[in-house]
Amino acid sequence: MRYPEEMVTPMRQELVQMGFEEMRTPDEVRTKVEQSSGTVLVFVNSVCGCAGGIARPGLALALSGDKAPAVLTTTFAGMDLEATNYARGLFADYPPSSPQVALFKDGEVAEVIQRHQIEGTTAEHFAGLLTEAFERHC
Repeated sequence: MRYPEEMVTPMRQELVQMGFEEMRTPDEVRTKVEQSSGTVLVFVNSVCGCAGGIARPGLALALSGDKAPAVLTTTFAGMDLEATNYARGLFADYPPSSPQVALFKDGEVAEVIQRHQIEGTTAEHFAGLLTEAFERHC
């Protein structure tokens, strides 16, 4: 199901303002994730409350730290259907969820954080999970 673009534009822009590059097609996923060396973060964005109240603010907190992935990317569940499905295929050992974060290092999945690890927590808790992953891999 696709949402009205005007509804999700502010949610997209929140990430773009943090330095994320949008991936709206499978080709963009291939270019930005599969063909990048170093660390790449893929954030599967969502309209849900835990994305807006926990995940996006938690990303901002974590990215203000000393270590961060070299490349920040995002795709939007419910909007960028083909890109989201392609991206999720790169970490297919984990069930699809939104929001969802996958951290790649040199083209390999290093960590995945699922919705069940985000929902019902706080932005600070989520930022802590991200910061720990960044310390290990970035």
